[in-house]
Amino acid sequence: MNAVLLPILPPLIAALVVLILRRGSAALALAGAMLSLAGSLWLLAEVVDGQAEALLLPGLPDMPLRLVAGPMTALLIVAVATVAMFVLIYAVGYMKRESGQTRFYAVMSMFLAAMQALVLAGDWILLLAAWELIGLCSYLLIGFWFQRLEAANAASRAFLYTRSADLGLYVAIFILIGSAGTSEIAASLEAGGGASTIAGLLLLLAAMGKSAQVPLQDWLMRAMAGPTPVSALLHSATLVAAGAILLIRSTPLLTPEALFAVGLVGGITTVAAGGIALAERDLKRLLAASTASQYGLMLIAVGAGVPLAALLHLLAHAVIKSTLFLAAGDFQHAREGTAFDQLTGVARDRPWAFASFALAALALAGIPPLSGFFSKDAVIAAALSGQGAVWLGLLALVGTLLTGAYMARALRELWQGSGNSWPVEGTGWMRAGIWGLAIPAAMLGLAFGPLETILDLPAPETAGIVAILLGLVAALGGLALGWLVPVQRLLGPAHQWAESGLVVAGGLTVWVGRPAMAVARGCDRLESHLYLAALGVGHAVLIIARGGQRLEQRFYLAVLGVGRANLAVSRWVRGGDERGIDGLIFALVAGVRALGAQARTLQSGMIHHSLAISAVATAVLFVVILFSASLSF
Repeated sequence: MNAVLLPILPPLIAALVVLILRRGSAALALAGAMLSLAGSLWLLAEVVDGQAEALLLPGLPDMPLRLVAGPMTALLIVAVATVAMFVLIYAVGYMKRESGQTRFYAVMSMFLAAMQALVLAGDWILLLAAWELIGLCSYLLIGFWFQRLEAANAASRAFLYTRSADLGLYVAIFILIGSAGTSEIAASLEAGGGASTIAGLLLLLAAMGKSAQVPLQDWLMRAMAGPTPVSALLHSATLVAAGAILLIRSTPLLTPEALFAVGLVGGITTVAAGGIALAERDLKRLLAASTASQYGLMLIAVGAGVPLAALLHLLAHAVIKSTLFLAAGDFQHAREGTAFDQLTGVARDRPWAFASFALAALALAGIPPLSGFFSKDAVIAAALSGQGAVWLGLLALVGTLLTGAYMARALRELWQGSGNSWPVEGTGWMRAGIWGLAIPAAMLGLAFGPLETILDLPAPETAGIVAILLGLVAALGGLALGWLVPVQRLLGPAHQWAESGLVVAGGLTVWVGRPAMAVARGCDRLESHLYLAALGVGHAVLIIARGGQRLEQRFYLAVLGVGRANLAVSRWVRGGDERGIDGLIFALVAGVRALGAQARTLQSGMIHHSLAISAVATAVLFVVILFSASLSF
């Protein structure tokens, strides 16, 4: 078997077996994730020297499907499989008292297989198929508790937001395949010119939807209605990460104009979503806003032309954010909710979960020597070294400041107050999952040096002590402000705006959603009118057809009568012909024949008979002449 299939097939087979057997779902899904991780590590070992592994599959005519693994994609699938495995370990305890586990573990396994296929896709057709599949899986998982109206609405909103942005990916793929003449991703990224700029901007639109960039960030906060393991996997290694991965892989395609647009969108998002996170009153929604903000930082690095920094922050963020979500799920089980009003003092009841949460929070803020410190440093250095350094650098630093502030606020809310919770089922499994990710969240930064060597991507040109100091000051300053200053004073007039999720005059719901729904309702009414009109026309045609049928029958009967009359006349004529004319002719013929027979008797051959006939004929002729002459006088 080709090694490229090893990360994909185990979870895919696990999903199918779970659906067939409908028992042992957790064990089968966990086995699939473990085998996927083993296959990913094997594949990474195969390509670590820079040699790519590829597999060609039959696809469309002249467009075969490709799976390609290089150092970067192999590293990404290891991260995806690692996070998925520990999330599934955690889910064994978290979902212990939930029904519908067969559905949950089957879709989670399918989610993992689809994400691995998306990362390893070597052509646009396979990437698009995997892109759609992770969208479907996220819809099913966010709406896992579909009996609850909030969950059903959240799943629909997430699906509609991301699907709307996916239109950019479709059009970009058409442009790239049309300009390059091939669906192979590596070849199409060398298009250049205006096509590259347009395709790059369209890919940015698709990434904005998946990675919840401003103004498409609203669905991500509402997606917290799904189970916590889903949030952890979705935010760190699958759906939301797909947008950033798409842009990281497409960096060679992006022109300076497209790069600046990517960086600007990321910069605005990291500040705006950071403000939303700071004003949030719910822990999981705070973490969701934080996700959008951190992916904004990754887009800043891409916009600066340093995909290596974005990739390192993506890897660090994956383990950090999944740790934060899994700890939040532990708090949720202890207090039956994630609103800060319910979580005050929960740190004293769940010390192990709080310790892992605090460790991951400090890592996300960028405190050394935790992993987030190294990745934030890389992003800030990239922002300060690329085009538009003044703006991108400033936005990256403000985003770092806000990250420290909202993480400090969350820690303060969890720490203050008295303990008031009850035992949590499945704590052992949940604790294993949390600490399985918390440890790399703390130590992954130590591996960044060897990873940079493996990836062989360009590093920031001016990375150095300035970026480190600025990032550290922003992180520490943010932590101090978030812990010491009430959020209302910290945000000032912007607090209410941030608390509403930066929704301006109703936001996209009013400016896009309602007009779209109005258009849809108008189209529905038009369709109804057209249907009724078509129905009326149909009835009229039917009536005319029936009238025509009756007319046709009458015409047929008339024609039949005329035909019959003609036939009667023909028969009469035929009888008259046969009995009248033919009889007369036959009688004349018979008379002539009789006369001829009599005439033949006069031809006796005797002279005196001939002379007598001549005299009689002369006398008759003479009488006729005299009679004619008397008439003339």
